[in-house]
Amino acid sequence: MPVRRILVVTVGPVRSFYREGVDEYRRRLVPYCSVQLASVKPEPLPARLTEAEVQTVREREGERLLAAAAGHGLLLALDRSGRSFSSEAFAHALEQWWAAAGARLVFVVGGTLGLSQAVQQEAAQLLSLSSLTFPHELAALVLLEQLYRAFRILRGEPYHY
Repeated sequence: MPVRRILVVTVGPVRSFYREGVDEYRRRLVPYCSVQLASVKPEPLPARLTEAEVQTVREREGERLLAAAAGHGLLLALDRSGRSFSSEAFAHALEQWWAAAGARLVFVVGGTLGLSQAVQQEAAQLLSLSSLTFPHELAALVLLEQLYRAFRILRGEPYHY
């Protein structure tokens, strides 16, 4: 079986205290898959934005996300309007995505203003971690934790702590 690869692309780098958690789950995922993190430059945000400016920011960041994800596998986008999963259902969906993607998945996490329509349309699946809004660093951390949990579920290993 080919090595399973996951690329997580965020708008803006994972900084500060989130980094320790992200690194911990990347280490835990080593027996299951290869995980890479990448970030794209966020657009500067003035204090007040018109709706047209909001769309422009989303489009520019979306272009960067799509460019960073291109050729790296099946595109899955995190968006609060996406489909919610239980941990068990996420694990089974992960199996289906692997089957469809040939061992390569790309998860994208939007910036402060969310994902562009182009990213949403390009994604094979929109996923919601919660109906709450999270900073991209926390979304990346929760995603990696759920990926780790999913692999444990799929292998029949204990996953409730």
